[in-house]
Amino acid sequence: MGHGHSHAPEDFPRAAPVVRRRLAAAVAPFIVATLVGLAWLWPSGDPPALGGPPADIFKATVTEIEPTDCGDLPSAGAFDCADVMVRLDEGPDEGEVVSFQAAQGEGGRHYAAGDKVLMSRAPESPPELAYNFFDYQRGNALMVLAVLFAVVVVLLSRWKGLSALVGLAVSLIVLIRFVLPAILAGDPPIAVAIVGSAAIMFVSLYLAHGLNARTTTAVIGTMASLALTGALAYLFVDLARFTGFGSEEALFLQVSAQQVNLQGLLLGGIIIGTLGVLDDVTVTQASAVWELHVANPMYSVRRLYRAAVRIGHDHIASTVNTLVLAYAGASLPLLILFVLSERPLGQLVTSEVVAEEIVRTLVGSIGLVASVPITTALAAIVVRAGRGGDDDHVDDDGDPAPRAYRRPKAEEEWRRPPDL
Repeated sequence: MGHGHSHAPEDFPRAAPVVRRRLAAAVAPFIVATLVGLAWLWPSGDPPALGGPPADIFKATVTEIEPTDCGDLPSAGAFDCADVMVRLDEGPDEGEVVSFQAAQGEGGRHYAAGDKVLMSRAPESPPELAYNFFDYQRGNALMVLAVLFAVVVVLLSRWKGLSALVGLAVSLIVLIRFVLPAILAGDPPIAVAIVGSAAIMFVSLYLAHGLNARTTTAVIGTMASLALTGALAYLFVDLARFTGFGSEEALFLQVSAQQVNLQGLLLGGIIIGTLGVLDDVTVTQASAVWELHVANPMYSVRRLYRAAVRIGHDHIASTVNTLVLAYAGASLPLLILFVLSERPLGQLVTSEVVAEEIVRTLVGSIGLVASVPITTALAAIVVRAGRGGDDDHVDDDGDPAPRAYRRPKAEEEWRRPPDL
């Protein structure tokens, strides 16, 4: 985790020792609280099964397609019916050929010989109906894409990219092994989301960016912005009278997992979703302040803040748009159904399923916007703190400027002015 200290010059200038101690003292209680929360809320045992034991799933290969008559099925002219012959590649009946009926139409599934599929097995059914199509096999395609992603990240970012991938793996482990099972066990979703988000934040940021003052500044800015986001989410979820029943998945959970608090689940989702963009903004702002200080060590706190905030304005403008488009893209089929319903715009916007996404987007965006001045101000104070001689000189903005800039002895090139 400490690799960030050895790759000069990106972590120069280092904050003064007293500043690093104060930052450590500020963030340490939150790390301890996160560890205590993980220990307290960590689920014991297996999560409850939904709807009985899962079906047996086996790999198979399509061998033949035989067209058949659709008979009196409704809208039979819109698709073609077929018997799909499949050879089982594993399981108790490995090597045998089974079949299932399929409807192939425009925009739907199209089976072809050689397709790799998954078949579900229902032992209690008659032999001719024991196997049914479950899904396509996508493991190989996803594995190739994951390897390509990892290679690109490591090639472009090297050790930092590798650390970021490790942080991503830890984030997935926290979500799968802690957040989801704890919520299913009946623990308060908002408490689980806060603890899980904090664990993800600490591990991913420190792994990717190193144990240094700049990362700790971004961590504190993220925590402050996340606290604001959580407070706004709690307020507006209550004011808008959200029940958490705004989706079919929520209704299914209410029937099959009644111990889950759906309103708390909505709040927890807002917090976790916002964290994914918040850490990007806070790290960028902290890095901008450090780089500006490197470019001109004579900049005061005020000038550093004003210059870095201008960078943040552009970042926020694009990030907010990204949030809106991401939510709209994920809900595109639902939005099309709403348009087809021909309901008035006011009714559509205020319906719970749409209003939830509006609150999620706007609350998250407020947290993102607030993170820019919070993190930038903190970073400007940290990077300028502990520099001696501030009372002896004044820069061209009328602010106190340092008498000297302590350069690392091992980096003599820092004495030269930057190339323009």
